[in-house]
Amino acid sequence: MRPLRLDMAGFTVFRDPTTVDFTDADYFALVGPTGSGKSTVLDAICFALYGTVPRWGGARGIVNALAPSAAEARVRLVFESAGDRFVATRVVRRDGRGNVKTAGAGLQLMPPGFDVTKLDTGMDLEDLGEVLAGTPAEMDGAVLDAVGLPYEQFTSCVVLPQGQFADFLHAKPATRQQILVNLLGLHIYEDVQGRAAERGKTAEVKLSMVEQQLGALEDATDEAVEGAAAVLARMRGLTAAVEAAVPELRSAREAEAAAAAARDAVDAELAALASVRTPPGLAEATGAVVAARDAAAGAADDVHAAEEAEEKARGEVSAAGDPGQLRVALDRHTELSRLVEQEEWFAGKVSVAEVEHRDALAAAELAHAHHLGAQQLLEQARQDYRDAQQRDRATALRGHLKAGDACPVCEQTVAVVPEVPQESAVRLAEQAGNAAREEAEAAQARWRERDAVVRDLANDVERKRGQYEHHLTRLAEVRKAVETLPAVEVLERRLAELAESRRRLEEAGAAVRAARDAYRKAQAAVQTAEERQRSVWRTFDATRDGLARFGPPPADRDDLAAAWQALVDWAAGEHGRRQVARVEAGAAVAAAHQETVRAFADVADLFAAAGTPLERRTSDESSLIRAAAVAAERAEAAWQRLTERREQARAAAEQRETLLRESRVAKSLAGHLRANNFERWLLEEALDLLVDGASRILRELTGGQYELMHDKGEFFVVDHHDAGLRRGVRTLSGGETFQASLALALALSEQLAGMSTTAASLESIVLDEGFGTLDAATLDVVAATLENLAARGDRMVGIVTHVHALAERVPVRFEVHKDARTAHVERVGL
Repeated sequence: MRPLRLDMAGFTVFRDPTTVDFTDADYFALVGPTGSGKSTVLDAICFALYGTVPRWGGARGIVNALAPSAAEARVRLVFESAGDRFVATRVVRRDGRGNVKTAGAGLQLMPPGFDVTKLDTGMDLEDLGEVLAGTPAEMDGAVLDAVGLPYEQFTSCVVLPQGQFADFLHAKPATRQQILVNLLGLHIYEDVQGRAAERGKTAEVKLSMVEQQLGALEDATDEAVEGAAAVLARMRGLTAAVEAAVPELRSAREAEAAAAAARDAVDAELAALASVRTPPGLAEATGAVVAARDAAAGAADDVHAAEEAEEKARGEVSAAGDPGQLRVALDRHTELSRLVEQEEWFAGKVSVAEVEHRDALAAAELAHAHHLGAQQLLEQARQDYRDAQQRDRATALRGHLKAGDACPVCEQTVAVVPEVPQESAVRLAEQAGNAAREEAEAAQARWRERDAVVRDLANDVERKRGQYEHHLTRLAEVRKAVETLPAVEVLERRLAELAESRRRLEEAGAAVRAARDAYRKAQAAVQTAEERQRSVWRTFDATRDGLARFGPPPADRDDLAAAWQALVDWAAGEHGRRQVARVEAGAAVAAAHQETVRAFADVADLFAAAGTPLERRTSDESSLIRAAAVAAERAEAAWQRLTERREQARAAAEQRETLLRESRVAKSLAGHLRANNFERWLLEEALDLLVDGASRILRELTGGQYELMHDKGEFFVVDHHDAGLRRGVRTLSGGETFQASLALALALSEQLAGMSTTAASLESIVLDEGFGTLDAATLDVVAATLENLAARGDRMVGIVTHVHALAERVPVRFEVHKDARTAHVERVGL
């Protein structure tokens, strides 16, 4: 894993958007004062990948990701791993309740040749490449696949933060073993062992199935196949024999069918002759026609008489006059009576309206006079109010006068000071004025109300006068029209006579309709009787035509009953003459049937001889041939099935041998690749290489004083300045622990990275601890070692330090400084 670019906004001390460009920075240093935010850069790398930071104490410390008073923090890391480029993004937000949660997380695989500077344009996550993870839950597996290391191992081998620099040195053997497994990709052998064990189990399952298959094929032997072939040959012989015997059976059956046909023909003739019977109701059918025709003639006469009566009644109605004109004349008399009765009522309404109008007019004049008087009283009250104001002002002037003082108005000596009134004249005048105003307003309202009533009554008088005049005009018109009309009694008598004539006309019409209906029914009865007679003739003709081949006698078309009787007598004579021929035809059918039974028995004997009895329903020639063919097909299918099963048994036997070999090989491979055998050997070899490389580096760092060794998974140092004393690594001082941890970290990066075949390649290492504890000579050795490691060009080496002597020797420096608002990062050097 190699970082290329880091973007931060709102993350801890980096409140403002900040970008750290690691491109081409093979050897760099993060420098700055203590607390400026150097280690925060490494925290951001860990957070973008794993969602937590070592010094936060776990995932619950996510609240530390937000800058003070910030509502959101964003971190985006572009990195390379195993030749591919990835973008990891995490967003943290504070909700309305103050809770801090991860609002978004994602990992994208960038397309080849992607220009990282395009990130400065604010591209969306969807534009960065193929999405490998889109939620925090998906990030864990996706980052592990991309980087190859879980969080704990990443912080022990790639980014070594403060306080955990010596984790690998002090780790338990099992933890250290798992780190090496991930680095070297040794889990592939675990996968191979698992697959081998699984393949062995699969082979055993298949072997069990093959054994069951062989058990089911025990009957598929060579002897069974030969027996089936013999049955097939016998069935083929049966088919040929049946095909040769069937023509004789067919001829016998054809002769029997011909004899039966001749017998059936005689039976049909006898049945036809015996079926000739006189139809029931023949006499009734003949007499019904005459009776129906007589009834129809009588109904026609009734219709003619009813039509003459109706025509006479219609003439009487026409002579009686127009009923509409008579009713109009009668309505004129009725309207005249109504208008005469209403004349006095309209006159009374006009008189009452005029009286009400005069009374309202007098009341309005009285209200107007009262209104004028109230206005005069109001003007007097206003004048009294003005006089009261003058009196109150005078009273106010003399309030301080005494007898003998000069008057302030006329400047004369006041002999006697008038008494000051108890009540204000203005207030009394104002009360009187208010009462006068209220009375004037009430009088004005009453006058206006009376005036409105007068106008309404005047309009009502005019309307009622108009109605009365219109009534008189209509009365005159109706009186003039009635003068030329007949009297009411004459009109009523003529209307009654007209109604009686119309009643007689309606009765005559009903009689005509009834007569016509009776005539139609009589005609229908005639047609029914004639159709019944025709039906009997048709039956006769059909019966006679059916016997035409026998030569029936001619029929009398004028007498239906005689024609039927002649036909019945003739048929009885013919039936007796054909009885002898029927006996001879029956004997011929019996003889032909015996021949058919014999021929069929011969065919059945062929099936019995072949060992295949016939079914009862198999009797016709085609079914006999088909039965023989089916027996041959079944025999051939049985032979073919046995042959195939014998081949399946042979193939299953061969497969069993193959599966047995595969099972033994898979079990043997799984046993050799168990973690406590082959993988343990590989880990021991890897640990030997790691310790050898770390010892070489440690000797250079300590001037030949210390070497590193391991025994049963534990690390020890050999002190050559103390007679080769072996010491546990936990007994080392702070500076010595840093030297040993640095040696292991550099060995992991330099020695074992080249052995890894997975994504867990150690393409970078960043150190964040301990340089301030080294003396000048040791620091020079450490700096030279780091320079040599970076000069190889296949590893990125980074350090976090505030030691200027070490920082000045690093070609690329990221200077971190902090102001009152936010931290800043500036790249210095190449």
